[in-house]
Amino acid sequence: MELEIPRNKRLAEQFWVRHENGSDQMTLEEARSHSRLPICAILDRIRSAHNVGSIFRTSDGAGIGKLLLCGYTPLPPHRHLEKTALGAVEVVPWQHVATTGQAIALCRAEGLQVLAVEKTASSLPLEEFELRFPLAIVMGNEADGLDEETIAACEGCVHLPMRGLKSSLNVSVAFGIVAYELARRWERVAEVEQSS
Repeated sequence: MELEIPRNKRLAEQFWVRHENGSDQMTLEEARSHSRLPICAILDRIRSAHNVGSIFRTSDGAGIGKLLLCGYTPLPPHRHLEKTALGAVEVVPWQHVATTGQAIALCRAEGLQVLAVEKTASSLPLEEFELRFPLAIVMGNEADGLDEETIAACEGCVHLPMRGLKSSLNVSVAFGIVAYELARRWERVAEVEQSS
């Protein structure tokens, strides 16, 4: 089946803008007071403001509890970040932490299980890893990923299966997959706790 490409590009752009801007499910106040999941994401020196904005937007959708933005990761307010986030910076709690090591230490001091998301010789597929909530995940720089010192500071290292030519995904895409899998697993844990 062949996709039909609109002849009027402006019409296609108007449709996209209408769809994106008209898709809010709740008011800003409701979104800010909405309960969030016991999941934190640590962003280790992410270069692209577009990736950070996308992570904010995904965090809003998945209900991620907090973002810790480390090092030179772009921070709000930032034009490109906010364009991609589409308002999510207004509802997703976030904090700047000078280094990823400090962010990991903060999370561990609060009793969070901290997991690196990186493909290594000893990493396990996320679906096989035994999770303990609350937890934090550490997402690495687009070019360099996570360094050995950061991985060693975490309680475990998980990866997504890669079945093609490339060995990694764009950081915001990988974050989206991981965030929704963690949300699904948390909901399962919460159901068991409620029924017992």
